[in-house]
Amino acid sequence: MKVLVAMSGGVDSSVAAALLAAEGHDVTGVHMKLSSVPSAADASGRVHGCCTVEAADDARRVAQVIDVPFYVWDLTADFSRGVLDDFVSEYARGRTPNPCVRCNETVKFGALLERGRSAGFDAVATGHYAISRFERGARRMYRSADRAKDQSYVLSTLSQEALSFARFPVGDRTKSETRELARSLSLRTADKPDSYEICFVPDGDAAGFVERASGGVAPSGEIVDPNGAVVGEHAGMHRYTVGQRRGLGLAAHDKRYVLELDAARNRIVVGPGELLARAGLEAERVSWIAEQPERGAEVTIQIRAHGSEIPARIETRAGDSARVRFVEPQRSVAPGQLVAFYLGDEVLGGGTISRSLR
Repeated sequence: MKVLVAMSGGVDSSVAAALLAAEGHDVTGVHMKLSSVPSAADASGRVHGCCTVEAADDARRVAQVIDVPFYVWDLTADFSRGVLDDFVSEYARGRTPNPCVRCNETVKFGALLERGRSAGFDAVATGHYAISRFERGARRMYRSADRAKDQSYVLSTLSQEALSFARFPVGDRTKSETRELARSLSLRTADKPDSYEICFVPDGDAAGFVERASGGVAPSGEIVDPNGAVVGEHAGMHRYTVGQRRGLGLAAHDKRYVLELDAARNRIVVGPGELLARAGLEAERVSWIAEQPERGAEVTIQIRAHGSEIPARIETRAGDSARVRFVEPQRSVAPGQLVAFYLGDEVLGGGTISRSLR
């Protein structure tokens, strides 16, 4: 096949490109320029992240070693529309966005995929840890061989069309096996640390980014208890998320958590941890990869990137929305975050949490 490999400058996409080239495919590497945010170096002077000049240089050097063509494509406009705008608007709605999911949907398997298809490529490959197979008449996705590094959660909203065009060469390997192969090939990314920060917020100050992007400081408002009594003042709703305990500015002896973000009234509801428990959730923008599960289907769900599997039942399903009931109450269900649906190791689909159910 003629394969376009998204090379972030990390070890996973480096090995993905090397594996495909070794199999005899016609491989071209591309690094996506997504943001102009200045990079920041760690104590060793090394700069990490997938959107930096240094990352592009690492990807270029790997392409030279495995002898494949390499380009840098400017997708900043697509990234701004699909990821940055969504990030800011979701916080304004009192929700907690997941920019990596939006990037996969709108950029890697959106703009990049379409550009690759137009250029005559047969597939787009990435270094994601997930497994894709054609079975029972459709393309299906499964958790990766390395459960600790599994990334099927952030890919769960991909359409059948996008998944049919996608390839995940390292999905059936463990991270240690990927690094070992990179060392055997003398790839400079072999021991490069993983990057966990939001790529366009290298300093970790998401609230500051939202303020700069929206052109000012968000208005302060009331912090209230479950009965509506005012107990404090917040510094802008974008600075808080459901389940948060630190940084509330309340008396230290009171163990209170953010229970709800009420954007309509610009207030935050706080209370004891036991009140975080929820019976279920409603999701919007739900997409199913192969087929839609029936009402009443017993599944497992995941509501955080590295969260555990939660047994649940699909109570209702209509259009691109779904209501889910947990077998046991769960804490910290944050609107705006992704919910992924599983049947065993198979990923059924995913959507955005719109509200939690008491």
